[in-house]
Amino acid sequence: MAAQNDVSRKILQTGARVALLGLVINIAFATIKIVAGVVGHAYVLIADGIESALDIAGSIVIWGGLTVAARPPDQTHPYGHGKAEPIAAIVVALGVLVAAIGLAIESVREILTPHHGPAPFTLAILVVVIVVKEILFRYVNRIGNEFESTAVQTDAWHHRSDALTSTAAFIGISVALIGGERWRSADDWAALFACAVIGANGIRLLVPAFHEIMDTAPRGKIIKAICGVASSVPGVVELEKCRARKMGLDFYVDLHARVDGKISVAEGHEIAHRVKAAIQQSNPRVADVLVHIEPAQR
Repeated sequence: MAAQNDVSRKILQTGARVALLGLVINIAFATIKIVAGVVGHAYVLIADGIESALDIAGSIVIWGGLTVAARPPDQTHPYGHGKAEPIAAIVVALGVLVAAIGLAIESVREILTPHHGPAPFTLAILVVVIVVKEILFRYVNRIGNEFESTAVQTDAWHHRSDALTSTAAFIGISVALIGGERWRSADDWAALFACAVIGANGIRLLVPAFHEIMDTAPRGKIIKAICGVASSVPGVVELEKCRARKMGLDFYVDLHARVDGKISVAEGHEIAHRVKAAIQQSNPRVADVLVHIEPAQR
């Protein structure tokens, strides 16, 4: 059990370091984009910079959530602090949705208000942002998928969202520059499109975190694999129930195993221990297994 908690703790600490890396990059990009947007008269770049600034807050929340989730179980939290991870993801996702609505309102206002066309140098900034953010997305998403961390995956999609909004900004500014005065508002329309992308990503991030908070049964082959391992333990006649829930990066399993009704209580207890040990050996992320022994039906 202690070794399994150590593994999960190391994974969560890795996720926290990844979030910290994203935080540093977002601070740099948010500053550059907002300043360049103001100087270069490109509202879409300002909107993109504000989105990056919100990513800063998101990275802080993700980092904090993962740091708390990495704490070991204590007297008041015997199952650990894993729920801090999806809670952080929900907070960030809701922040993304609020930001999308606010930026959309401001984009419409800019479309209706005459203003200067964007400066060409803003395109170079966006190219750098798109490349760096896409690389960062692939790196962080790989870690999030490998560890099945909702919070890390949320942070990864923040980077992809930033890459997409920057791409929309690049297209909008390019159209505004090529089209001249008639297409001067193209960057504002691009900002509006970016808001739609941001909002869609917010919903995409919110759903899995909400499922985890609600103890939705984990997806994938984990239940089938657990049942297969438990059924193979000598003395287990059949399984009646097998349930699992995700707590941070760990899984907690409850199952009902049927055994020969003629064996002693001590023998049934020993079978239960063998079932638990076999499941935990097969998957190091299974933190605990509660085995209920029942007599097999004749």
